[in-house]
Amino acid sequence: MKNKISKSSELMWVLGLVLVALGVCICKKADLGVSMIAAPTFILFEFLAPLWSGFSVGMIEYLFQGIILLTLCCVVQRFNWRYLLAFLTAVIYGYIMDLWILILGTEPFKYIWLRWIMLFVGDAVTALGVACFFRTYMPLQVHELFVAEVVDRYKFKLHKTKLIFDLSFLTLSIVLALVLFRDVASFDWKTIFYASFHSIGIGTIITTFINSPIISFSGKLLDKIFDYTPLFPKLETVLKRKKSEQ
Repeated sequence: MKNKISKSSELMWVLGLVLVALGVCICKKADLGVSMIAAPTFILFEFLAPLWSGFSVGMIEYLFQGIILLTLCCVVQRFNWRYLLAFLTAVIYGYIMDLWILILGTEPFKYIWLRWIMLFVGDAVTALGVACFFRTYMPLQVHELFVAEVVDRYKFKLHKTKLIFDLSFLTLSIVLALVLFRDVASFDWKTIFYASFHSIGIGTIITTFINSPIISFSGKLLDKIFDYTPLFPKLETVLKRKKSEQ
């Protein structure tokens, strides 16, 4: 613990929210395809925004996570009051996303070489944020909660469950793009290396393969800098689930 930044568990949660939102927004501006987890939100926003100007990417994000949360309750056949904290986290995350979009803008980066660089920058920032989330007792977002609760409820293997969850989101993203826009005939394979198709592209595939290694590397880096003891130990006691509640 010597020479490390102490009592940083809550800080990890804040950094997780800010960095994941920033990384996703950078990847969106790279226009090579966002991650499979983020894709449904941007696809739904692209479809719904022309129908009502009141929609924002952040709003779609937390509403979509709300649907995932309801699905989780059906899948695990139980409800825990801490699930509501995960939705609150999603709402905060949604507002942070909207703030980053306001700051960064929505126009894709002009140069193709810059898009590729920023794709990897965005992936690295997102992975660092996810690594931060793994090091706090504070509420997770609904995506991570879904995997954790299904594993706990049915005693599945974590990595297999996460893989199935990710592939399900990839499938959902493709289905949403096909059903909502019905313009698959307009897709041109020649554009795959410099533009996405409704937020899905070669960047989505690349992110899938490099995400876990970058998260692991980022975690090791964080472990050298921070001591994750809580600043508010009583809050940790309240938020951490007891085995009798699982």
